[in-house]
Amino acid sequence: MKTALIVIFVVLPLLGLAGGTVYYLYSKAEEVPLIYRTVALQPASIVKKTVATGSIVPREEVAIKSQVSGVVESLHVQPGQKVRKNDLIARVRIIPNLVELNNAEARVRTARINLENFRREADRLKKLYDREVISEEEFLQSQDRATLAADELETAETNLQLVREGASKRSGTQSNLIYSTVAGTVLEVPVKEGETVIEANSFNEGTSVATVADMSDLIFKGLVDESEVGKIREGMTLQIKVGAIDRVSFEGTLEYIAPKGFEQEGAVQFEVEASVKQKDSVVIRANYSANADIVLDRRDNVPALREAALQFEQRTPFVEVLVKESPQEFERRDVELGLSDGINVEVLGGLEEGEQVKIGRGIPAGSMPEPGA
Repeated sequence: MKTALIVIFVVLPLLGLAGGTVYYLYSKAEEVPLIYRTVALQPASIVKKTVATGSIVPREEVAIKSQVSGVVESLHVQPGQKVRKNDLIARVRIIPNLVELNNAEARVRTARINLENFRREADRLKKLYDREVISEEEFLQSQDRATLAADELETAETNLQLVREGASKRSGTQSNLIYSTVAGTVLEVPVKEGETVIEANSFNEGTSVATVADMSDLIFKGLVDESEVGKIREGMTLQIKVGAIDRVSFEGTLEYIAPKGFEQEGAVQFEVEASVKQKDSVVIRANYSANADIVLDRRDNVPALREAALQFEQRTPFVEVLVKESPQEFERRDVELGLSDGINVEVLGGLEEGEQVKIGRGIPAGSMPEPGA
């Protein structure tokens, strides 16, 4: 009985422990080694940039407005048409203001009565002058008054015609005709024949009849976040990509940075403007959406490494360099870094060109694809 207890409580546990040890050693001996991918230090160009979102617009865009109120009688341009300065845009049929019309008619009546009175007086004084009853000076004054009255009547009649029709045959004035004030391309004609327009005055900006712009001089107008605006300055080069034009980019030069920002969706944005160097083979239309890459710094043909290969210990960057291929062995190497674009980083020291560096996690040797697979 005593011997059986010894076997149960002493011998069997020892045998189990020995078996477990053997199994552990066997499993360690059979563990599949890991293989790591590597990347090499090689020359590359690194560009650090920020992105501004916006659109392509004409530098100068002029709204042509009516100088009189009335109804559009005829339009002489359409969107896309090129016009010269002083080309006819539209004709407006004036609807007279009743107050102004009454005043103009009253002025004509008054001027006509005054003219008749001064003419009668002039005729009467002429007879007296012929009989040498009055002096020549008094006679000439009566003639002058009659002449001035005639001029006043002509002015009143011209003003009445302008109020009624917006045009005067005597003076050649036609305020109901709308002319282009600049040369360029008609971008928009927001009115149609028969629509009412309001004149531009001190209290009203008036109705826009057409919008004209010089499409040969375009700019990029966009927004830059406040975190990036301190890194840019006038004169920087931009690479502008237009959303509607695939695989074509345009060069630009930063010309303006707004001194004051504004809040948009919780972030402060600053407006920027840049000239656009157009290409003859590509047609750019106004208000195309675009993104501009503003180059903050650039390094060409410098030793560079993938940022994914970097490791950090207490903010000190280091990499693991391959020193033996089969089996793989790596050694730690501290590196000195330069400019980064978020994907590649310039290596200033610690590595030699062509050296292989560990990147990513290890892959079991059995799961590695065959070369060329």
